[in-house]
Amino acid sequence: MSGQPDEIQDTVAKYTYGTWRFQRGWKKPPHIVDAEGVYFTDMTGKKTLDFSSQLMCSNLGHKNQALIEAIVEQARKMPYIAPAYSIDIRARASSEIVKVLPQGLEKIFYSTSGTEANEAALKIARMYLKPKGAYKVISRYASYHGSTAASISCTGDPRRWFAEPTSKLDGAIFAPDCYCYRCPFKQEYPSCGLTCAEYVDYMIKNEANVAAMIVEPVVGTNGVIVPVKEYLPRIRQITEENGVLLIVDEVMSGWGRTGTWFAVDNWGVKPDILTTAKGSTGAYTPLGITATTRKIADYFEENYFAHGHTYEAHPLALSPVPAAINEYKRMNLMENSKVMGAHMGKRLNELKEKHISIGDVRGIGLFWAVEIVKNRKTKKPFNTRVDKATGLPLMVDKVGAEMSKRGVYIQTWLSHFVIAPPLIINRDQIDFGVNALDEALKVSDAEVEPQ
Repeated sequence: MSGQPDEIQDTVAKYTYGTWRFQRGWKKPPHIVDAEGVYFTDMTGKKTLDFSSQLMCSNLGHKNQALIEAIVEQARKMPYIAPAYSIDIRARASSEIVKVLPQGLEKIFYSTSGTEANEAALKIARMYLKPKGAYKVISRYASYHGSTAASISCTGDPRRWFAEPTSKLDGAIFAPDCYCYRCPFKQEYPSCGLTCAEYVDYMIKNEANVAAMIVEPVVGTNGVIVPVKEYLPRIRQITEENGVLLIVDEVMSGWGRTGTWFAVDNWGVKPDILTTAKGSTGAYTPLGITATTRKIADYFEENYFAHGHTYEAHPLALSPVPAAINEYKRMNLMENSKVMGAHMGKRLNELKEKHISIGDVRGIGLFWAVEIVKNRKTKKPFNTRVDKATGLPLMVDKVGAEMSKRGVYIQTWLSHFVIAPPLIINRDQIDFGVNALDEALKVSDAEVEPQ
């Protein structure tokens, strides 16, 4: 192989799968040759602002030297040892993680992705409540929890459709979302009485045998849906009253993304199990984390813990964790997330006043979504879940392509954009990204229905 750009693209497309897509549209995947700070560079030398932290995971930006040095040091020292052994990095990483987790989470199982972290959480919940015969898991429709059997079964978005029925987890059921812009009950907050939460209590009491409820505290890929302030505390109360475990999926919303270490910290909610990944290493190594309370951990003192894999607590995967936690603190990124997030929200809401195709702007910290609609009055979307599943062109992808021409990468999904830049971003870089979105939205504005 010559290493020429065209040959590299062709080879990647020929021998590897492009995920979550029809392969016909992945013949020339962009060839990236470098990434640093909040930018990445393609084979032509074009620099692009990373406005979504790749897959909402590069929280610390690209090429952070502290993390790179930690990985290199561990690679020289001990690149692998089986998970049955104790080593220095496993002890140091675990100690540092427990310090920043919500109070009460004291025992950790490691894996290599958010998907695996959720798979472990669901398995742990079922093992823990097996003596009571509880096995059902409540999730929500606007959710994504991963691609393996249990995690995809608890995913509400269209990616679950393709896994059914062969990978269907028995007992996965779905609750309504706390999605005020598109309330499933056609109500308005606060007069709604939090129907979306109260319905969960109704489900638990009528389903019986519910082991756990899994929620993204702030919904990620499916729209950065920020719950009203009473929602998560009420869900916590309902689950406790009914003897149901609360699993919070902080794979995307954790590690400073919302202005706190974890999104649940914004509402003072303490879960039974927390899963996370992405920002734990800044995506420099693949790591999944499943943290449980001591009460759950104590159950397995005399009961078999039936889970594990070869790469559990992999030394290289764990190696950047202490450095990452230190970098979050050193650069004061929780505060930067709040301050830059406020500026981001101001700028995006200005766009809402200007562009008729914007239906809703919502977010917290440096975690935002812009939802576009064909008709602002009726909230009719440009595209549906069926459109995505059948491969029809999506309006968000057209707008995203226009942004790419202007040097900005943005994550698109169904009818919204996920805006989640690295937490090191500054005001000027935010303005550059929002200005590109401003120009690109002319494409969707031109195709709205008469109002």
